[in-house]
Amino acid sequence: MSHEIALRGITLRVRALHAGHGDRAILRGLDLDVAEGEVCAVMGVSGAGKTTVLKTLEDLGWETVDNFPIKLASQLLKIPASGGENGPNIPLALGFDSRTRGFDADALIQQIKKLQAQPNLQIMTLFLDCAGVEIERRYAETRRRHPMAQDRPAMDGIAMDRSMMEPFRRWAEAVIDTSKLSAHDLQVVIRERFSSDSSLHSNITVSSFGFSRGVPHNADLLFDLRFLRNPHWDSHLRPMTGLDAAVADYVAADPQYDEALQKIRDLLRFLLPLYDAQGKAYVNIAFGCTGGRHRSVHVAETFGNWLREDGFTLQVAHRDLASRPIDALEEPANGADRVTSRQGSNIT
Repeated sequence: MSHEIALRGITLRVRALHAGHGDRAILRGLDLDVAEGEVCAVMGVSGAGKTTVLKTLEDLGWETVDNFPIKLASQLLKIPASGGENGPNIPLALGFDSRTRGFDADALIQQIKKLQAQPNLQIMTLFLDCAGVEIERRYAETRRRHPMAQDRPAMDGIAMDRSMMEPFRRWAEAVIDTSKLSAHDLQVVIRERFSSDSSLHSNITVSSFGFSRGVPHNADLLFDLRFLRNPHWDSHLRPMTGLDAAVADYVAADPQYDEALQKIRDLLRFLLPLYDAQGKAYVNIAFGCTGGRHRSVHVAETFGNWLREDGFTLQVAHRDLASRPIDALEEPANGADRVTSRQGSNIT
């Protein structure tokens, strides 16, 4: 298999693609060029995962429309993408199945062929298949009726649906068999096949905060830095923040600093690629100290630089950086003693 990714024109090129899950083939030989603004017609039997595929493509930056009236498809393709006529072209995915208004397999195939003949359009077709017994199990599990079996056994509706969609299965450029794939497994397959390099990775935010002002509700990984020496109790450093070199040097001089930060860095190097592989869209890493102005700010900035060096793309945010320093907030809640250094600084 060969593939290439570019910034303009064709964004993804795949040649002779074969893919599987365990010992079962789920993609058969596929040559595919996905260009900016290209259209993917997603079809399949009910219960095979079309909705999951469309939602995953949407997460990857595609515009998606499900069960759009077939006769209006050509008019839809004339409408500029969300970015406008002069904006970036955005790939479009259209979902079709036997429930689509005006459905006729042969007529739809002919319409797609006509659209494919237009020089300004590149349309690929993807078909989702699944074994009948697995579709029956999925509908039973969700307690939903099969759309073709409102008043008859589910297997009758599944058979009718398969018969109507069979022309698409034979004609489609790519076929994915989802019989042994969970919804998550299918998302992974789609992300791997349709993601640009940037959209494969989690959106990472590294932030600082103060425990005295509440824990951030959206933190996926939270690290408590209150074991490090506290610059707040140095009268010279108190008005400064973790963005100042003097504060950074003070915090970094703590005997536990190097070992603790290295262990956290090793943990993030291990976890972040796993989040990417699982398709986690957002990862929020939060570093907290008491007031959110000194230790957490410095460490968040440090990890922002380190993770960029490790090849991650991220943004750094400081929630409480502009907050006013208040002694009462910095006092240990249990009245624990502060240790005063010869420079007049304290460790809480």
